[in-house]
Amino acid sequence: MTWIHVVGAVAGGVLVLLTARSVVNTLVVPRRTNDRLSRGVDLAVDAGYRLITRRMSDFPSRDRRLASQASTTLLVQLATWLLLFFAGYALLLRPLSDSWGTALAQAGSSMFTLGYAGPSSPALTIVDYLAAATGLVVVALQVGYLPTLYAAFNRRETEVTLLTSRAGIPAWGPEVLARTRFGFTEQDEGAVMDAFYLDWERWAADVAESHANYPILTRFRSPEPLSSWLVGLVAVLDSAALWMAVSPGTAPQVQARLCLRMGFTALRSIAEAVGIEADRDPDPDGVLQLSEAEYLAGIARMETAGFRMERTALQAFPDFRGWRVNYEAVAYALAWRTEAVPAPWTGPRRTNNLSMPPLRPANRTPTPYVPE
Repeated sequence: MTWIHVVGAVAGGVLVLLTARSVVNTLVVPRRTNDRLSRGVDLAVDAGYRLITRRMSDFPSRDRRLASQASTTLLVQLATWLLLFFAGYALLLRPLSDSWGTALAQAGSSMFTLGYAGPSSPALTIVDYLAAATGLVVVALQVGYLPTLYAAFNRRETEVTLLTSRAGIPAWGPEVLARTRFGFTEQDEGAVMDAFYLDWERWAADVAESHANYPILTRFRSPEPLSSWLVGLVAVLDSAALWMAVSPGTAPQVQARLCLRMGFTALRSIAEAVGIEADRDPDPDGVLQLSEAEYLAGIARMETAGFRMERTALQAFPDFRGWRVNYEAVAYALAWRTEAVPAPWTGPRRTNNLSMPPLRPANRTPTPYVPE
């Protein structure tokens, strides 16, 4: 044993401890931890997918390729942990072995429970047992981690799917308000939309808790290529802000405000969990990235559907801006980071900035019966 081997063993022990902390922070601790190793793996995998999809201007094709990004990140993360543990235990075993080959064989045999390289001394036995336990625990924790992720994903996607009939696909805030004119009486409209904003307030709270604690969920894409949890949330928040701006007398003030508050709080928490800075006290008179033409196009869509307006577009804009400034910048940053479907009012994307208007069903009204 030389001093180099001793220094290597100390470095190996530190590497094992740091990797164990990353595993615990990511898979066990139920709160936001900002683990640097996990974030580094996510960014590395994201860089690879950006390289693969950079020439794909067609969004459905790009979405199909990006659909595997979350699972790839999970597999690379597991492989990274195992590789770091393997290197750490090999360094720990080197002073106790006669060569590097023996140390590597001992570490690999123990971690992956192959058993072909048995220990020949008490010290080797202790380290081998620790390595064997580490390999089993890491894989078991990762396997147990997946049901938690998919349960949160399924809860998230239920409301996103239900939003399709209300907001189109991809979702758009003015479309939500335009479609409130169809199928509801004036008496029913308030109660229906109160329940709608209540459901999305609770949904935003659930997503804030799950996606901030498990940031990999932001990479899970919706089953439908033109659907997105982020775009859906922005559409709901825009609808609430627009309604209170253009028709404050008929808007569901209490529930719309609560939904907005929970919505932009959720976006800020998620953004900070993935390393995006969020302004928690924006200036209500700040400049929006949403252009005047985009804003007026949304107002025009509502007017053509017969939405009741108490204010002109110009009169309503200051109030709308005062709400939207709370979530616009962070929503745009998340949409760019996750390559969400390029829906109207959701900002630029990495590859194609042409927004896709909501798909609307064709008029299928049957021809009235005319007696002969």
